[in-house]
Amino acid sequence: MAGEKTPRILILGGDAAEALEILYPYFSLREEGWTVHVAAPKKEKIHTVVHDFEPGWQTYTEKPGYLWQPDLLLDEVDPEDYDGLVIPGGRLPEYIRLYDKTIEIVKHFFEKNKPVAAICHAPLVLVAAVPEKLKGRRMTSYIAVKPDVVNAGAEWVDEEVVVDGNLVTSRAWPDNSAWMREFKRLVREYTAKK
Repeated sequence: MAGEKTPRILILGGDAAEALEILYPYFSLREEGWTVHVAAPKKEKIHTVVHDFEPGWQTYTEKPGYLWQPDLLLDEVDPEDYDGLVIPGGRLPEYIRLYDKTIEIVKHFFEKNKPVAAICHAPLVLVAAVPEKLKGRRMTSYIAVKPDVVNAGAEWVDEEVVVDGNLVTSRAWPDNSAWMREFKRLVREYTAKK
């Protein structure tokens, strides 16, 4: 449509991001013709990981995934430039939440009520950045993150995708299609109002 603004999406990246939770959103959102940038703590190639379940293991195993070149540094991000935020899972959320810039970015998206997509372990970032914004919300995540979500005051549910306000959450990469479908819907609604 003439005059329609092309959405700009930010994906938080870094080592140990679950491969399918960073690459699937990247390509799916670009397929829409949207601008997508991956920001990481360093401009070096990101080492993604693949988590899977194997016989004899009581939890998931981790193997190396694809290497991925980020577009910019976290410290270079101006969150005002973006209409949506994607936070992949894997082990990435465990350490990226320790960066002040990550907290600043996430707070911006919630203060401006912009769409946020979080999957798997990504709610760990939300709990660190905006615990007050999670109280009373319905959310999902990887089962191991359930205690963190509940302790933040949210209602954890075991569903493939949960939308509550500006937040879209999913359990893990098998839910990618539903996760991105609902995130795209929120981004379209958000950009239509701008």
